Amino acid sequence: MFWPRIGGAVSQRFASEGAQVYATSRKGGEAIVEAEGSGGIRVIRANASEKADLHRVFEQIRSQEGHIDVLVMNAGLSEYAPLPDISEDHFDRTFGLNVRSLVFAAQGAIDIMQPGGTIVLIGSIAGDIGTKGYGVYGATKAAVRSFARTWANELAPKGIRVNVVSPGPTDTAMMAAASQEVRDALANMIPLGRMGRPDEVAAAALFLASDESSFTTGAELAVDGGMAQV
Repeated sequence: MFWPRIGGAVSQRFASEGAQVYATSRKGGEAIVEAEGSGGIRVIRANASEKADLHRVFEQIRSQEGHIDVLVMNAGLSEYAPLPDISEDHFDRTFGLNVRSLVFAAQGAIDIMQPGGTIVLIGSIAGDIGTKGYGVYGATKAAVRSFARTWANELAPKGIRVNVVSPGPTDTAMMAAASQEVRDALANMIPLGRMGRPDEVAAAALFLASDESSFTTGAELAVDGGMAQV
């Protein structure tokens, strides 16, 4: 099955396991709910980089569910900009969505999260490698990894675990628009010889959210075919 986006794949996989999923989208929920079996997903139009929108989302969850068991933070933006071309707008927009949203979403979630809850942050191997033209994006993903370590330490007394899933090149709709030359070049850099699938990222997120990883916190699980590991 082709998943258009990682967020949609995560939502679908969690819903298929019986979870009531609240998914946020700035543009609407078509990409999240279009796949078969989406009955357990409620889509809320919200900008994750706006604290007021996040507050509204968590208040809705509080009123309808009373608490939250799992937070998966997937919102992200990746734009090409080598150092001479980095503008204030590019920097603020990228850090606003990739980092600011992460902080205030986690803050809102733990307010209604019980012991045993989990936070799964979607990072990227870009935080570990220096990809030309993507310095700001890579820096935001390094920040994701750093926050996971700190929050795992801070939230352990509350019984809340925090971990990171870091994908490599993944065959999303955005990647499908790339030329075959670019896709082949990426695949050649990956030991397993292909790009990942969004459902493979979703499976890793589900593992870290579940009791199967009950003794795992502060960790990073790379889903990159070995690209940044060997």
